[in-house]
Amino acid sequence: MEVPGSSKKMIATQEEMVEARVPIPYRDQCAHLLIPLNKCRQAEFYLPWKCENDRHSYEKCEYELVMERMLQMQKIREEEAKLKQSQTQKGAPIPLIPKTANA
Repeated sequence: MEVPGSSKKMIATQEEMVEARVPIPYRDQCAHLLIPLNKCRQAEFYLPWKCENDRHSYEKCEYELVMERMLQMQKIREEEAKLKQSQTQKGAPIPLIPKTANA
């Protein structure tokens, strides 16, 4: 399944996520890594030094998603700044009465 605006595809299906009882906020493009991680955590009684490889791969996937969203937002802000700058350079009329805080 393709997610709009993302380079990663959804690998885990909705049925798999429901069956694994993945909470709704965690059902993203990295859920396919979270399912085996949670199974490992339960099998190893949540010992922090167990399942390190699974945890690392899941956290790396989440980090890549966050960085991708940050880059997309940065591009949107740059486009808005260019648009705003081009509108101000078109020779917009200068208001006769300045806008002040108390007016």
